[in-house]
This record gives sequence, C-alpha cells and structure tokens, in this order.
Amino acid sequence: MAANDNQNLLEGKKNGSISIVGGRGPNHDSEKSPFLATEPVRLTPAWEETNLPNDELNFKGLTMERAKMELNPPRDKLLLVFLTLMIHGVGTLMPWNMFITAKSYFVDYKLSQNYTGVESEYGTYFLSYVGFASQIPNLLFNWLNIFMNLGGNLTKRIVYSILIEVIVFVVTVVLAMVDSSEWPGAFFWITMITVVILNMAGGIYQNTVYGMVAKLPFKYTGAVVLGSNISGTFASIIAILSSQFASSVRTAAIYYFITAMFVLLLCFDTYFALPLNKFYRYHEMLKEKEAENHKRAGINVGGRPPYWKIFKQAFPQLFNVFFVFFITLSVFPAVHSDVKRSAGDFVIGDDLYVSVTCFLTFNLFAMLGSLTTSWVTWPKPKHLVWPVIVRAAFLPLFLFCNYRPLGIERVLPIYIDNDWVYWGVAVVMAYSSGYLSSLGMMYTPQSVESQHAVTAGMFAAAMLITGIFSGILFSMVFPMIVQYNFLEWLH
Repeated sequence: MAANDNQNLLEGKKNGSISIVGGRGPNHDSEKSPFLATEPVRLTPAWEETNLPNDELNFKGLTMERAKMELNPPRDKLLLVFLTLMIHGVGTLMPWNMFITAKSYFVDYKLSQNYTGVESEYGTYFLSYVGFASQIPNLLFNWLNIFMNLGGNLTKRIVYSILIEVIVFVVTVVLAMVDSSEWPGAFFWITMITVVILNMAGGIYQNTVYGMVAKLPFKYTGAVVLGSNISGTFASIIAILSSQFASSVRTAAIYYFITAMFVLLLCFDTYFALPLNKFYRYHEMLKEKEAENHKRAGINVGGRPPYWKIFKQAFPQLFNVFFVFFITLSVFPAVHSDVKRSAGDFVIGDDLYVSVTCFLTFNLFAMLGSLTTSWVTWPKPKHLVWPVIVRAAFLPLFLFCNYRPLGIERVLPIYIDNDWVYWGVAVVMAYSSGYLSSLGMMYTPQSVESQHAVTAGMFAAAMLITGIFSGILFSMVFPMIVQYNFLEWLH
C-alpha cells in the first residue's frame, strides 16, 4: 500500500498538483473516518502553470500607488483635469482669435493713412490676408502631423509649439512698441510672416491636444472644444478692456498681446501639471496596460497605424465635424457681421448692433452649446448626422436677412426683416455649432479601436480645420449671390 501511495504522489507532482490518497486497511471503514478520503484531493495548480508573462509573475512595474489606483480608480477631483484641458482649448485658437479681434489696431492704426501718411491697400485687405496666412499653414500642418512625426512624442510637440507661439507674440509686442510709420509695407509683411509661423505651431499644438485627450473619457474632448469656443469670447473681452483702460491704441495693443502670452504660458505650465494628477496618470496607465495586452496578443500597436482603416471607421463622425464647421464659417463672421439693423427703434443701437448680435452672441452661445455636452449627449453617434445636415438651412436663412455686404448693391429681396427673428436664428446657429461640434469631436475617438483613438482624434482636429478653411472660402460667394435675384431664375 505504501508503494502505491508513493506512486500516486509522484503522478500528482507531474500533473502540477498534489494528491493526498487515503489507503484502505482490512478493518478500515471510510464512512466512519472523516479524515480519510477515497478520492484524491487536488490543490490549486502552481502559479507558474497559468502561463502569465514573467514580468507579471514577478509583479514587475507594479508599485503600491499603481495597485491602489487599480483597486480604487481615482476621480477628477475639483474637475482639475477638465479645467486644464479647457485652458488648452482656449490656447489652441488663441493666435487666430487674437489677430482677428485686433483688426482696429492693424487697420485703423498701424496701416492707416493717418499713421503712415500714405494711402495703401494693406488695411483694406488685411483680414483676407490674415485669413489665408492663418488657415493654410494650420491646415497643412494639421494633416502632416497625423502622418509624419513632427517633433517626436506628444510632449515635445506641445512644448515646442507653445514656445514658438510665445516667441512670435513677443515679436508682435515689439512691433507694437516701435514706430513703423516709415515702413508700412515691411510691417505688413513681417506681420504676415509671424501669422504664418504662429499658425504652423498652432496647427501642431491643436492637433496634438486632441490626440492627447483621446486617452481620457470622451467628455474631456468636449472640454477642449468648450475652451476653443471660450477663446473667441475671451479675446473679445480682453480687446474691449484693453481699449477702455489703455491711454492709446498702441498701449492697448501691447496689453492685449501680452495677455495672449500669459495664456499660452499658463497652457505650458498646466501641461506639466497633468502627470501629477492621479486621475490623468490612471488613464495613462490604462492605455499602457491596454497596449501591453495588445502586444502580448500579437497586435502591432507600435508600428505605423492603419490610416485608411481608421479614416473609414471614423468617417461618419469626421464628416459631422467637417460639415458643422463648414456651415458655421460660411456664415460667421463674413455674412453674420454684415447683417444690418432693420428697425430704427430696435433695443440695440447701430453702434453695438454687430458687436452684440454677431460676435458676442456667437461666442457666448457656442460656448454654452459646448458646455451642454458635459451633461447631455444626444443624439447618439449613429443619428448625429441628421441635425448636422439640417444646419445647412442657415445658409439661405442668413442671406434672407438684412445682409448688406460693403460695396455691394443688393438685388435679392429681404424676407427676414425682423431683428428679433434674425437674432433668434443667430442664437440657434451659434448654440448648435458649439453643441454638435463637441459631440462630433467626442464621438470620433470612440468610433475606432481603442489603440487607434489618438490617431482618430488627430483626424478630427484636421477635419475641424479643413471645415473652417472651406467655410471661409465658400463665404466669398455670398456677396455675389445677393447681387442677383436667383429666385426669379427658378420660376
């Protein structure tokens, strides 16, 4: 019997378990002995038999802090990460908003005949030149940033792009300080060069921020979109305050551009504060762990992403992002700012009519629309395209308002001559722009496999800029449309 027991024990060791076998003697009654079993009792297989990687078997890389985070996932206390990403959203569109809002400084001061002593076309076409100088490099570098490694990892891209923007604003402040009345042409082209450089860096910065935020829950993409909508309101308020409290246009411009520098430096500082936040570190850890699992499963996550596959999977949401911004920029600010007051006794006077019904209304309600997505996410991704397409109705609606482009004699009849109705249309257009664009940007990273979310976020940012650029180009058609009564041609 002892020989048989030893043989069973050896067989148990070979199978990765130990069998405890009870023998039967001639006088043995198994039913009366609770301590002896007739069947082998197998212990849990050895830890090594689970076929786990050696690093995991040895708890390599598992710190006490990481273990705590896995057991108790941290929350975004005081919404610090949300607010930080919202600040970066403000910073992404800061260059564009600052130069557009500073129109009076460039056109009415630095390039004016009173300052230079000569009459030139630099002031007349200033905004057109700024638009192209801003959006062409922004568009180019947003797309290149997806397919090419411009500057290494995400940290290098963000750090270098912000530093370049700060340096350009320093140059802009210096140009505001010096007397350029004797060289208006040189001032104009130096300004255009700074705009190009600023928006090259801005394109990389914006694109990378959307790629970075794709690691987090999708509402944090909404925080970046919200910040970009706040950026316009912020620039407008700073412009008003600097002009009211400064003693001259020159001093106001200096304060104005220095404020932009401080905002960008705040973005710089807060970026390095993100890794100190447990909530942010936890989601980075999840992505790293997910990448390790994919690597273990034989999925290539470190190689070149399948761009065409990602683009096809994300295309419905990429179209939504593009079309929202295309419709918005077709109307705002070119058409929107040329709608004049219809009633002489309207509550808002001529001096503030455009500032309130156009710029303030758009920036405020686009911001509120983006903010709403923090609590409401409707419609769902599959049905988002329908309200996005319906927004195309804003194109004829604004043309039917009292739209009077400068130097154009309008022939098309005015069908909406009520200021309150026009203002209501402006509110709905702005709110839907902020709300639907936020949903599209948030849904895009979710429409692909998690390991491709960063690339999808970059595609979304590039489509955003493409929509803006296409909308600006298309807005040039509307002054020609109102010169003719095209409705007669339809009869």
